[in-house]
Amino acid sequence: MEKVFFNRTPEETLEAVESARTGLTSAQAAERLERFGKNALAEGKKKSGLQVFLEQFQDLLVVILLVAAVISAVSGNVESTIVIFAVLILNAILGTVQHFKAEKSLESLKAMSSPTAKVLRDGKRAVIPSAQIVPGDIVELEAGDMVVADGRILENYSLKVNESSLTGESEGVEKTADVI
Repeated sequence: MEKVFFNRTPEETLEAVESARTGLTSAQAAERLERFGKNALAEGKKKSGLQVFLEQFQDLLVVILLVAAVISAVSGNVESTIVIFAVLILNAILGTVQHFKAEKSLESLKAMSSPTAKVLRDGKRAVIPSAQIVPGDIVELEAGDMVVADGRILENYSLKVNESSLTGESEGVEKTADVI
């Protein structure tokens, strides 16, 4: 399924996801839930700090620097060897810290997610668990609601979105149904 919709009109988007302004039928939603799975952030296997640290040495540039450090050590240039290894270790430490910060941010996003969402099903408003939102669902948002899935705005009236949990920007960002 095509995933780029910002450059399409709302009608083109509805057509692309095989939906309508009245929403999906219960049967369509059940079929899509089966086909695409739940609307949930993927749970990956947690890696130990040592695993993440060692993964930092798998980059091609890092391997080249390791080879340079070995050549430098063999040629007797102790200062260069120490500097290269210090840079490699510092890079690995920073990469490991960055990995765990990103993991913590993802956990924060999971904790903030809304447990329910308002959608149109069978032409009527229904409140469902947010994990059951599927591609093509029409999600209704009101002031204060959490956005529970990626989506395309079909209609809006002076819509501003608080994206501070993603961008750090405290000001509301204006959103529109227009083609971008």
